[in-house]
Amino acid sequence: MYDFEITKREILASISIVAVMLLIGVLISSKISEHQDDKNAIYNKAVKIESQDMFEYGMRTNVGNAFVYGDLEAVDTVTYPEIGGEYMSVEKVKERYTRHTRTVTKTRTVNGKTQTYTETEVYWTWDAVDRWSEHCDKVTFLGIEFDYGQIYKPSEHYIDTQKESSHIRYVYYGSDTTYTGTIFTNLRDKTINDTTFYNGTDIEETVEDLESGIGTIVFWILWILLICGCVFGFYYIDNKWLE
Repeated sequence: MYDFEITKREILASISIVAVMLLIGVLISSKISEHQDDKNAIYNKAVKIESQDMFEYGMRTNVGNAFVYGDLEAVDTVTYPEIGGEYMSVEKVKERYTRHTRTVTKTRTVNGKTQTYTETEVYWTWDAVDRWSEHCDKVTFLGIEFDYGQIYKPSEHYIDTQKESSHIRYVYYGSDTTYTGTIFTNLRDKTINDTTFYNGTDIEETVEDLESGIGTIVFWILWILLICGCVFGFYYIDNKWLE
């Protein structure tokens, strides 16, 4: 429970604080909206491509901003012999089962009185001590070859754990060999530039997500929380200067 009294003068002052904060919020929000509108104009003017021929033509003729939908595939897959399979990228992490100690504070009751004391606690964890990684050199997107990472560096998922001993193990992670999605990029100089890959969405879904204006909504949620925090803090402090 918070033990403080809210006076009429504090209520009047807090109304002024809210009004000023709302005014500032409107100004900031309008700037965010203007930025989103500028982005939306770029998205609406971008060329939409779903064929290899149009993709090649766009790069060759410097068509500019474009949404391109297709499959991203590894050309030369990688793996580690002990796990097999094929991956766009893999990581091998060496972990050691390590003993740790920490000081913990506990309480106990002695003769009806609560006492606080500390103990040294022992615990064990698997800690990474080394790691290695590999990735393919080339990928294709919509049938056209690019360097790995030029379009997308996929996150890796857990594959396997292999124990060398009771205290040493190796954990393996890898990414798939194929992803389907949309890139927003700038087609010029016979290649792609400033590229972002949107995994699992087609062109229409990608444009809809980018034009959603979620930034303004998030801003107002955070701004209202800030206003509430400011008003609560104002009520909580000693405001004798208002008397």
